[in-house]
Amino acid sequence: MSMAVFFFVPTIIFMTFVAPIWLLLHYRSRTRSVKGLDSTEKKELEHLLAQADKLSDRVRTLEQILDETSPQWRAHATAEERD
Repeated sequence: MSMAVFFFVPTIIFMTFVAPIWLLLHYRSRTRSVKGLDSTEKKELEHLLAQADKLSDRVRTLEQILDETSPQWRAHATAEERD
């Protein structure tokens, strides 16, 4: 088999089957990324942001309670992190 046939056949197979599918998937993902978030994704993002705010408030409240009941807890926590 000559070298030309050795490279020609895989190139034809690639151009016939792989390249069109590759281009289709590439441009489909491009248009999807340009669109941005759809309504369900926006709702989910808003829900997650609200949940993160609630958790942040809880942590802040717990830190205030610990500051009042055990003022040395921060020093103890940082000492444990070093160990």
